[in-house]
Amino acid sequence: MKATTEINPQLVKQLREKTNAGMMDCKRALVESGGDLEKAEAILRTKGVAAAGRKAARVTKEGIVASYIHLQGKVGVLVEVNCETDFVARNEKFREFVKDITLHIAAAHPLYVSRADVPSNLIEAEREIYKAQAKGKPENVMEKIVEGKLDKFFSTVCLLEQGFIKNADETIGDLVKAKIAELGENIVIRRFVRYLVGEPLPNEA
Repeated sequence: MKATTEINPQLVKQLREKTNAGMMDCKRALVESGGDLEKAEAILRTKGVAAAGRKAARVTKEGIVASYIHLQGKVGVLVEVNCETDFVARNEKFREFVKDITLHIAAAHPLYVSRADVPSNLIEAEREIYKAQAKGKPENVMEKIVEGKLDKFFSTVCLLEQGFIKNADETIGDLVKAKIAELGENIVIRRFVRYLVGEPLPNEA
């Protein structure tokens, strides 16, 4: 099956519920398996993605706070990334991963870590704009257009849904799952802040 072949979203959802892997990971596995659910599950398990998903509920109380200064002091980033043990927090691969996250934040300027952090009033405001843009379309078509535009919005403002600056085909969320599978511990990007010299403060905007 070619990578361009359409995969039934219901099948993707079914695989996700079965393995707790990410939506894009499930879709890629289904494409690779030719739409075979069992083969796709085996692919995920082989890659460790499903196992990474199961680790996502584990407590993360260790980790590091990292910083990055870019453009001769014009852009600065602080990020807190958590893991389960101090052993992993001191691991070179973990620290390289965190450094990549700071570089990405500096370059891509996300506003939130995940969809859960986006204020509901902002989401509703965006939804109303997209509804107005799709006005006149049949209800079911309009809903698909609105949801598609919202997904695009989230992929722009949410760190975990942005394409990684070093590999646009991989989201930051995918990168986190891969690192969980590699290091064997749950990893959480807890929070970040990005400063740009001269940018308006919230009360000045």
